[in-house]
Amino acid sequence: MSNHFAKPEWNIHNVSSATGNHALHAVGVARAIKRYGAKAVAFCSMGESATSEGYVYEAINGASNEKLPVIFVLQDNNYGISVHKRDQTANWRAAENFSGFKNLKIMYLDGKNVFTSMNVMTEARQYAIDNQMPVIVHASVVRIHSHSNSDKHELYRDDNERHCARASDPFERYRKTLVISGRATEEELDAIDKQVKEEVSKAHKKAIAAPDPDPATIFDFVIPEPYMPSKYTDGTHDNSKGEKMKFIQALNSTLKAEFRHNPDTFIWGQDIANKDKGGIFNVTKGMQQEFGIDRVFNAPIAEDFILGTANGMSRFDKKIRIVVEGAEFADYFWPAMEQFIELTHDYWRSNGAFAPNVVVRLASGGYIGGGLYHSQTIEGALTTFPGVRVVYPSFADDAAGLLRTAMRSEGPTLYLEPKALYNDPVAETIVPDDFEVPFGKARIRREGTDISMITYGNTTHMCLAAAKQLEEHDGISAEVIDLRSLVPLDKEAVLNSVKKTNRVLVVHEDKVFGGFGAELAAIITEEAFQHLDAPVKRVGSTFTPVGFNRILEKAILPNTDKIYAAAKELASF
Repeated sequence: MSNHFAKPEWNIHNVSSATGNHALHAVGVARAIKRYGAKAVAFCSMGESATSEGYVYEAINGASNEKLPVIFVLQDNNYGISVHKRDQTANWRAAENFSGFKNLKIMYLDGKNVFTSMNVMTEARQYAIDNQMPVIVHASVVRIHSHSNSDKHELYRDDNERHCARASDPFERYRKTLVISGRATEEELDAIDKQVKEEVSKAHKKAIAAPDPDPATIFDFVIPEPYMPSKYTDGTHDNSKGEKMKFIQALNSTLKAEFRHNPDTFIWGQDIANKDKGGIFNVTKGMQQEFGIDRVFNAPIAEDFILGTANGMSRFDKKIRIVVEGAEFADYFWPAMEQFIELTHDYWRSNGAFAPNVVVRLASGGYIGGGLYHSQTIEGALTTFPGVRVVYPSFADDAAGLLRTAMRSEGPTLYLEPKALYNDPVAETIVPDDFEVPFGKARIRREGTDISMITYGNTTHMCLAAAKQLEEHDGISAEVIDLRSLVPLDKEAVLNSVKKTNRVLVVHEDKVFGGFGAELAAIITEEAFQHLDAPVKRVGSTFTPVGFNRILEKAILPNTDKIYAAAKELASF
């Protein structure tokens, strides 16, 4: 499909097959155009049926609200594959659905007329630049053939409609206009046609003769090489000097430090910048006051918009770094999933030409009595997508170090924050000013010889508490491995611990069934089976939603007692 091809150095970016998906990217590009004062517009073209997609509405709403120079062209050919526009919207012209939007100009044209199209688009571009406002250009066009090779329009368009479509061919109309107006002769146009056919034939032969792709290249451009820490290469430091810092303070101070380090850094999300409020957990407190509303600003309650415009804005310049609160809680991230998937394969899809430099922060997990919509941890689902790094710190220093590395790296990072630890003293540590933690480097939190506890996030602290009980009450020595980084995974650290202890307990807050621990168990079984003296055992949440009542929450989520009991059972196998 031609929309997948691109040439970023010409400011032409590819788009996905997801209908209307790129409208949000265009708005993000337009935001950067406005922020950096470029004399330009973002151009987004789609069919009229694309306006049925929710994120197209989000894009046009956001562009009108922020007064951004973006042109949305709606090519109206009456059909979305076989679905007629009468089944898409009540208005005959889809652009009329947006007629009540403020700061938005709507222009209509006959898209079958080359001269009208050229003139109106020129006017639209100038209007967007001069007024710094979005424009919708609604173009009435015609689809002469089927939607695609797999589509048969004879099944839903009668003979008369297909005849009228062929009779409306804009190419023939353009040719006749040139001849009648005296701009060109039939002979001149025939010569051009011949030249074009020769060029196409030559290109076709070249393409056919080109070598087939090498299967080994499937691993190229999955994700860019990350920023490599130079001082704290293993993600550890002297923890004996200095004042301890809370997890939330580590996040806040690191964000501010990185905003000072790179003036092309931006952050937005819901509730993150309203007077003295810095997010519902105050992670971004004081940032707008220091860095201004152009760099730190609120977003609508539209998770797709938050993430999609981040992808788009990062396209403007490789030096830009963007941090977004993908949702106020990880539980509400699901509307942004389609845009999240875009983030993960943009680099691969563009053959390394573009990578969205976006850090997606999400307050994750339970233990706050939050119930169904404030207690989810979603790494089990999101680590299945190649092309994104996924980190999950347990202590304040790692929170700072991983955030710094993520913000300095190219490519997307999903940054999951166990919100129950934001102000919990157990997560407090000394945090050096410039601390960095490399991706894919686990940390041994406690040395042991009898059992390996592989964990991350909230359950790291529970594992440490359980390990202490095992040693004091049962004489069992448990080693606690804090993964910190799930993708990339420090497989070497995990396997080395297994070889040392010969028994493994995988612990995480997410559900046991389908959770990230299942992948860990599979890796250990496949690559270290000969070192195991017992089956790999897992501890996590029950396969249920998380209850609001604290009694139910305790029954559902893992805790120190459950980990302790499981470890004792494993040790006696």
